[in-house]
Amino acid sequence: MSEIESGNDADGDGYPSLPATSWAVLGMLTLGEGLTGYDLKKWADWSIGFFYWSPSISQIYAELKKLEAVGLVESEMVSEPGERGRRVYRITARGTRAVRNWSRDAPVEQPVLKHGLMLRLWMGHLNEPEQLRALVQSHIENMESMRERAKLHADHATREPAWAFSKMSLIWAERYYQSEIELARQILADIDDAAETFSHVRNRDELGNPIPEVAGSWRDVEDFVQGLERRERN
Repeated sequence: MSEIESGNDADGDGYPSLPATSWAVLGMLTLGEGLTGYDLKKWADWSIGFFYWSPSISQIYAELKKLEAVGLVESEMVSEPGERGRRVYRITARGTRAVRNWSRDAPVEQPVLKHGLMLRLWMGHLNEPEQLRALVQSHIENMESMRERAKLHADHATREPAWAFSKMSLIWAERYYQSEIELARQILADIDDAAETFSHVRNRDELGNPIPEVAGSWRDVEDFVQGLERRERN
């Protein structure tokens, strides 16, 4: 039986093998309230969605079903007169121990950066500089909107003392989006420099794509950089 099936290592100092999204759900349930799947979705949008995960309702319920199956959460149907019943989830003692152990002991993973704008700028030779600048400007506007939303949420995360670390994380998100804005403004100037360098490409095919002067030379650069990294580690 696997760790997640048995849940045994959630009873001591360990924690079961779960995806980070499961830990996010458990973390939201440690703040002392019974929550429905819809509540958890709204809570994620209000808080961790600014820096980690904006789940769909189906993702939330999939995580809850899995966590309940291994005894880390429990649920009950709650109904008010004249209203349809709601399934409310609460974290169990085992779930609290597990998420506490995970938050303390799990290795800190390197952030996974999937930057859609940078992917498009990386292939910037396919477009004109003014088109690239328009993309960057659109990104800046998006980041300004996210920064203001994060600030608004942080400013109103004061009702409960238990929200102190949620507020701290939202303030970090505000700073993060500001740094994205600053980086994007810097790259507006970098586009012109890159376009100037690219203008010196000697040969292009019939579609305008560059023909390398030395085919496969990127392998030599990769090998050289990897050699430098190995020497630095040693």
